[in-house]
Amino acid sequence: MNVERYIRVIAGLFVFVSVALGAPSSPVFVNEWFLAFTAFVGANLFQFGFSNFCPLAIVLKKLGVSEGAQSCKSC
Repeated sequence: MNVERYIRVIAGLFVFVSVALGAPSSPVFVNEWFLAFTAFVGANLFQFGFSNFCPLAIVLKKLGVSEGAQSCKSC
């Protein structure tokens, strides 16, 4: 996987977990403030779409994740 795919997977996981922890009807509800984290992740994805700047991408690159796009043949 490359950096952009990791960003999508991690952001999706964060949104899923924070909604589960913040929705009052969820069986694993903790506090409504977890929904603020969902908004934070969404805002970061929104600004990443326009500016192409993502703090997570910087961290992933320093950890050695490749930047190159995968070909569709290997998907």
